[in-house]
Amino acid sequence: MNDTPRIRTVVSCTVLAFTVTAGATACAGSEGHPLSARPYDAAEQISFNAPVDGKKADPDKALEITAKGDEGRITDVTAADATGHHLAGELTADGQRWRSTGSLTAGGRYTVKVTTENENGAPGTRTFTFETAPAKRSLVVEFGPEAGTYGVGQPITADLSLPVKGKAARAVVERALKVRSTPSVEGAWHWVDDEKLHYRPKEYWPAGTKITVTGNLAGVKVGDKLYGGESKPLNLTIGDRIEAVADAGSHYMTVRRNGEVINTIPVTTGKPGFSTRNGIKVVLGKQYFVRMRSTTVGIAAGSSESYDLPVYYATRVTWSGEYVHAAPWSVGSQGVANVSHGCVGMSTGNAAWFYKTVRPGDIVKTINSYGDTMDTFGNGFGDWNMPWDKWRQGSALLGDAKSPTTPADIARLRPSI
Repeated sequence: MNDTPRIRTVVSCTVLAFTVTAGATACAGSEGHPLSARPYDAAEQISFNAPVDGKKADPDKALEITAKGDEGRITDVTAADATGHHLAGELTADGQRWRSTGSLTAGGRYTVKVTTENENGAPGTRTFTFETAPAKRSLVVEFGPEAGTYGVGQPITADLSLPVKGKAARAVVERALKVRSTPSVEGAWHWVDDEKLHYRPKEYWPAGTKITVTGNLAGVKVGDKLYGGESKPLNLTIGDRIEAVADAGSHYMTVRRNGEVINTIPVTTGKPGFSTRNGIKVVLGKQYFVRMRSTTVGIAAGSSESYDLPVYYATRVTWSGEYVHAAPWSVGSQGVANVSHGCVGMSTGNAAWFYKTVRPGDIVKTINSYGDTMDTFGNGFGDWNMPWDKWRQGSALLGDAKSPTTPADIARLRPSI
């Protein structure tokens, strides 16, 4: 009885040894398998419609690769331009034809690798290159503002050299315009019109944010015979959070830096008939001296409301002529009554302080005025007066899509540098 286990052990080992030997024999014989052979040159097995004689291919035409005869088939095709962008395509079920489904870039150079197999299953390969003709019409994007440091309310602008209409074409453009920030924030492009986009975050930029804006449109097909051109990247830095709130009801302006009140200034705003616009405005620029004439805003010379004044320390907030500036002639009304023609006036000393404190992109908000609300576009940067959900609807990519709510969603949409 004690011998039985020993016999079984020997038999098991014998079977194991036989199995290993058989496996070794199988591997030794695999050298004859078709897939183990070095790929043959498939040049004679395929044809393609891209020129190889120095001519350039029409980027508006699809790339087609066809298997010759019935003795082989195409198994895979990869095509990529010099920047690494892959060209999408479809291969027929029988492996007889591959056709690009994505758009070729204009003025690009492509490397195409085709793999095949013959009737015996042996692999073949063929690699070729070709170039596409440059675009006859190019869409160039210019980003703004100029590189530098700005306030937390500064929108990013993209001016297009040609109008772009239709959601599909706009989506191509918008997808190529990248805004990356550190820290990462949720933001979106909004189409102002056919030739301009604005980008802003959901909330003001965090103080200290670093922003990089790039356009990856070069050679990309936008529409019928219209391709993207090169665009210059833009780098911005966001400074401290400066917010000035002018209360037309109390006749005082409160200025905060990073949430802390740093000054409270008596002011005068627009009088009845010339009420200052309510809402959020963004500092556009600063001028030490401006000659202000009533005729530039439609007030006739010689009328009871006409004026021609030298103005100092002028901080501009609208293109139509609204400033925060020194108004020594109205010091007696500052903090008491509204007597200006729409600007926010203050003493020369306070205007000089304000002029030195703010920079383009800082926030100037007017409340409790009888004036209309600041226009969103066209008279400066009123972007922040549009609710976020409505802002997103101006995007060709986001539209009515749900706004991300978690940090992970936001980071996925707007990755940091």
